Amino acid sequence: MIHLNPAAIAEIKRLRRKQTKADTGFLRLDIAQSGCAGLSYRMEFAQTSQPQDFLLVADEMQVIFDPDLLPYLDGLTLDYSEDLMGGGFRFHNPNATQTCGCGSSFAIAPLD
Repeated sequence: MIHLNPAAIAEIKRLRRKQTKADTGFLRLDIAQSGCAGLSYRMEFAQTSQPQDFLLVADEMQVIFDPDLLPYLDGLTLDYSEDLMGGGFRFHNPNATQTCGCGSSFAIAPLD
Protein backbone atom coordinates (compact mmCIF):
# COMPACT_ATOMS: atom_id res chain seq x y z
CA MET A 1 0.00 0.00 0.00
CA ILE A 2 0.96 3.67 -0.11
CA HIS A 3 1.91 5.59 3.03
CA LEU A 4 1.72 9.33 3.58
CA ASN A 5 3.73 10.73 6.46
CA PRO A 6 2.08 13.40 8.64
CA ALA A 7 4.32 16.13 7.19
CA ALA A 8 3.25 15.20 3.64
CA ILE A 9 -0.43 15.16 4.61
CA ALA A 10 -0.14 18.58 6.26
CA GLU A 11 1.60 20.08 3.23
CA ILE A 12 -0.89 18.55 0.78
CA LYS A 13 -3.78 19.94 2.81
CA ARG A 14 -2.11 23.37 2.89
CA LEU A 15 -1.54 23.36 -0.87
CA ARG A 16 -5.07 22.15 -1.57
CA ARG A 17 -6.58 24.98 0.49
CA LYS A 18 -4.31 27.48 -1.26
CA GLN A 19 -4.95 26.24 -4.80
CA THR A 20 -8.54 25.06 -4.71
CA LYS A 21 -9.87 27.17 -1.82
CA ALA A 22 -11.47 23.98 -0.47
CA ASP A 23 -10.71 21.10 1.87
CA THR A 24 -12.44 18.59 -0.39
CA GLY A 25 -11.43 16.65 -3.45
CA PHE A 26 -8.73 14.14 -4.27
CA LEU A 27 -5.01 14.02 -4.64
CA ARG A 28 -4.21 12.16 -7.86
CA LEU A 29 -0.88 10.31 -8.01
CA ASP A 30 0.46 9.48 -11.44
CA ILE A 31 3.66 8.39 -13.12
CA ALA A 32 4.92 9.89 -16.37
CA GLN A 33 7.77 8.91 -18.65
CA SER A 34 10.26 11.70 -18.07
CA GLY A 35 13.46 12.56 -16.27
CA CYS A 36 16.93 11.15 -16.63
CA ALA A 37 16.03 7.80 -15.01
CA GLY A 38 12.92 7.32 -17.17
CA LEU A 39 9.91 7.84 -14.87
CA SER A 40 8.76 10.64 -12.61
CA TYR A 41 5.95 11.15 -10.12
CA ARG A 42 3.13 13.57 -10.73
CA MET A 43 0.63 14.88 -8.22
CA GLU A 44 -2.41 17.03 -8.90
CA PHE A 45 -5.67 17.94 -7.25
CA ALA A 46 -8.88 16.58 -8.75
CA GLN A 47 -12.47 17.29 -7.82
CA THR A 48 -13.74 14.00 -9.26
CA SER A 49 -12.44 10.48 -9.61
CA GLN A 50 -12.80 7.99 -12.44
CA PRO A 51 -14.77 4.75 -11.92
CA GLN A 52 -11.63 2.63 -12.30
CA ASP A 53 -9.53 4.70 -9.85
CA PHE A 54 -8.05 3.04 -6.80
CA LEU A 55 -8.94 5.04 -3.68
CA LEU A 56 -6.76 5.27 -0.59
CA VAL A 57 -7.79 7.28 2.47
CA ALA A 58 -5.08 8.54 4.81
CA ASP A 59 -5.95 10.96 7.61
CA GLU A 60 -8.99 12.24 5.71
CA MET A 61 -6.80 12.65 2.60
CA GLN A 62 -8.33 10.88 -0.39
CA VAL A 63 -5.62 9.70 -2.78
CA ILE A 64 -6.56 8.26 -6.16
CA PHE A 65 -4.54 6.59 -8.89
CA ASP A 66 -4.98 4.25 -11.81
CA PRO A 67 -4.92 0.64 -10.54
CA ASP A 68 -2.44 -0.24 -13.31
CA LEU A 69 0.12 1.81 -11.35
CA LEU A 70 -0.12 -0.33 -8.21
CA PRO A 71 2.96 -2.43 -9.10
CA TYR A 72 4.93 0.83 -9.38
CA LEU A 73 3.48 2.50 -6.28
CA ASP A 74 2.99 -0.40 -3.86
CA GLY A 75 5.03 0.31 -0.73
CA LEU A 76 5.63 3.96 -1.65
CA THR A 77 6.09 6.38 1.25
CA LEU A 78 5.43 10.03 0.52
CA ASP A 79 7.12 12.48 2.85
CA TYR A 80 7.65 16.23 2.95
CA SER A 81 10.65 17.98 4.43
CA GLU A 82 12.25 21.38 4.42
CA ASP A 83 15.92 22.16 4.34
CA LEU A 84 18.11 25.17 3.58
CA MET A 85 17.21 24.95 -0.12
CA GLY A 86 13.46 24.93 0.55
CA GLY A 87 10.79 22.31 0.97
CA GLY A 88 9.81 19.41 -1.18
CA PHE A 89 8.06 16.09 -1.36
CA ARG A 90 10.23 13.00 -1.07
CA PHE A 91 9.18 9.72 -2.64
CA HIS A 92 10.64 6.61 -1.01
CA ASN A 93 9.80 3.75 -3.33
CA PRO A 94 11.06 0.22 -2.54
CA ASN A 95 10.29 -0.78 -6.14
CA ALA A 96 12.69 1.74 -7.67
CA THR A 97 15.80 0.07 -9.07
CA GLN A 98 17.47 3.38 -9.94
CA THR A 99 17.02 7.06 -9.11
CA CYS A 100 18.60 10.09 -10.69
CA GLY A 101 21.03 12.33 -8.86
CA CYS A 102 18.48 15.08 -8.31
CA GLY A 103 15.92 12.60 -6.97
CA SER A 104 13.10 13.64 -9.29
CA SER A 105 13.02 10.54 -11.49
CA PHE A 106 13.35 6.81 -11.06
CA ALA A 107 13.37 3.49 -12.88
CA ILE A 108 11.70 0.18 -12.10
CA ALA A 109 12.64 -3.24 -13.38
CA PRO A 110 10.35 -4.39 -16.20
CA LEU A 111 7.12 -5.90 -14.95
CA ASP A 112 6.22 -9.42 -16.06
